Amino acid sequence: MGPEKDKDSAKGLPGGNPAAGLEKLSEAEALTKGRSPLSDAWREFRRNKIGVAGMVFIIFVIFVALAADVITPYHFSTQNLSYTREKPLTPYIVTTDQLPNCHWANTPLEQYCTVFIAGSDPLGRDLFSRVIYGTRVSLSVAFVAALVSILIGTVYGTISGYAGGRVDNFMMRIVDFLYAVPLLPIIILMTVYFQALSRRGVSTGFMGVLIDLSRATGGLLFIFIAIGALNWIGMARLARGQVLSYKQKEFVEAARAVGATSSRIVFRHLIPNVMGPLLIAESLAIPGYIFLEATLSFIGLGVNPPIPSWGAMINEGYRGIRSNPHLVLFPGVALSVLTLAFNFMGDGLRDAFDVRLRGRG
Repeated sequence: MGPEKDKDSAKGLPGGNPAAGLEKLSEAEALTKGRSPLSDAWREFRRNKIGVAGMVFIIFVIFVALAADVITPYHFSTQNLSYTREKPLTPYIVTTDQLPNCHWANTPLEQYCTVFIAGSDPLGRDLFSRVIYGTRVSLSVAFVAALVSILIGTVYGTISGYAGGRVDNFMMRIVDFLYAVPLLPIIILMTVYFQALSRRGVSTGFMGVLIDLSRATGGLLFIFIAIGALNWIGMARLARGQVLSYKQKEFVEAARAVGATSSRIVFRHLIPNVMGPLLIAESLAIPGYIFLEATLSFIGLGVNPPIPSWGAMINEGYRGIRSNPHLVLFPGVALSVLTLAFNFMGDGLRDAFDVRLRGRG
């Protein structure tokens, strides 16, 4: 009896009961089958408090940007030239003909229509409203430029890695050449060129369509083109490296064996499997896009006035930073906190998807 009990215990059957042991094994198998790499990554990401906090803050900023017309007292272009460069919480007089311009008129918040919550800028515009509206520009650049970058980089790098041989060598030499080109001067030159065409009034052909779209978006279209179209290089190299490691895997060989075309293998098998690392890398690149847009706006090559951009607002206020520090403080803090949130979320996603880093810290 003793040896049999030891034998059963060695098999993991508690108390020597085969039915109980099989039931326990079946429950473990069910739990294992119910888990996926994505669910494991999400479970790991939720343990990263800083990463979750960054994601929650980004969601909050998205809500603020969408609801800017409701949560701000005034439109970003509304001026009150009688009160310029006012300090935060400065009260002022709003006449009856000006009151309808306030979003909070005839609401319980109407009393705040006569207070500059964060002060006013050199043209008497409510700084709080302009900072809130500025989130739309930064988030638009963050997501649209990231989308353009990852689409071009993923397709280019995947085709290069899958084709191999001379095609891969030729495509990667183009990437190497673009790596040697300083991106910021090229982006500045592209932006200046597009703005020059817009001022000349070009209205025909493809460029005329682009200029009309740019005017409709307040000048953001050319920023999207300049930033997104030149920041896909890193994505292309990363996608190529991932494809080179995956294209000899069993599932790709099985797809070839059943007669799948190259385009089907690329778009149905390879790209879905390499998207994880690419999305993580792109989330870490988003803060750079936000700062690049702020830099272009700071030097006057960003969105068209009076559309607010945090970079342009800092440019307007830094000359009088000693006497009116709030003109730089509020847009500067907003810019810094948003980029930190994207960095925190990107770090959390990287740690969650990288199995080598799980369980550390």
